[in-house]
Amino acid sequence: MDDRTELTTFLRSRRARLRPEDVGLPDYGRVRRVEGLRREELARLAGVSLAHYTRLEQGNGDGVSGEILDAVAAALRMDEDERAYLRAVARRPAPCPPAPPEVPAALRHLLESTTTTPALVVGRHTQIVGWNALAVAVFGDFPALPPDRRTLSHLLFAEPYGRALHAAGWERTAREHVASLRVLLGRYRGDAELTAHIDRMRGLDADFDRLWAEQTVARAPSRPYALHHPVVGPMTLHGERVTLPDRPACYGLDLYAAEPGSASEDALRRLAGGRRPQRGTVVLCGGGDRHTGRS
Repeated sequence: MDDRTELTTFLRSRRARLRPEDVGLPDYGRVRRVEGLRREELARLAGVSLAHYTRLEQGNGDGVSGEILDAVAAALRMDEDERAYLRAVARRPAPCPPAPPEVPAALRHLLESTTTTPALVVGRHTQIVGWNALAVAVFGDFPALPPDRRTLSHLLFAEPYGRALHAAGWERTAREHVASLRVLLGRYRGDAELTAHIDRMRGLDADFDRLWAEQTVARAPSRPYALHHPVVGPMTLHGERVTLPDRPACYGLDLYAAEPGSASEDALRRLAGGRRPQRGTVVLCGGGDRHTGRS
C-alpha cells in the first residue's frame, strides 16, 4: 500500500461523490469527462490554486498547510473522521510507538472477571489479543485459529461461522468494519503490520477488496448487532468499543451487552452457564504467538 496512492485515491473518491449542483455550481448540462467535480471546480470552492490542489491530489501533501487541508476538506464536505484521515495521509507517517510485551495484567483481570458480557481486546490491525470465555461462546472458537488469522477481519470475511452469525446484517457490519479499519490506518501510519494486514485481506477476500475500494472512513459505531447464534438462536447485543489511549498497541476493548430482562440476556446466560470459567488468553499486542493463562 503506497502512501501517495492512498492520498490520491481518497481525494478522487471524495471528489467523485459530489455533483456541481450539490455545491451550488452550474452544470450547463454538458457531458462531463469525469465523475463528480472537476479539479478546477474543487480548487475554486476551496479557495486554493489549481496547481496547489493538483499537487495535493497527486500525493504531494508534505508541504501543504493545515489551512489548505481544512479548506479542501470543507469543500469536499468531509465529516470529522474523513478530515482526520485526510490530515493523516497527507503527511509522512511518524514512527509508531513500540508495542508493549503483552496485555497488561489489570486488563487481563478485567476480562477474567467479566462473565456475563462478551469482551475482546483488539489490537492495531484488528487482531484479537485477549478475550473472555463468553466471547468464545458467542463468536466461535477463534482461539483455535492460527495467530495470523485471529483477527476481527478474518472472523467477518474468511470464516463461514462469522458470516452466518451476522446473517442478514453481515453486509452492514462488514462495511462498518472496513471503514473503521481505515480510521486505524490514519491513526497508526507507519505500522507495517497494519498495512500488511490490509493487503492480505484485500487479496484474501473479494468482498473486503470491494468495500475497501469504497474509501469509506468512519469510527466503529456503538450500535446493536442482530446475531443468529447456532445454539441459542437470534439475539441482539449492543456493541461498544472502549479505546485504550494509554495502550497504543492494544487499540480497544470491545464489549457486547444484552438489554436487561430480554430474551437476548437469557441467551447470554445460557451460553455462560454452559461453559466453565476460562481465563482470557494473552498474546503479544503486536500480534505474536505467546499464550499464557488459559485453563
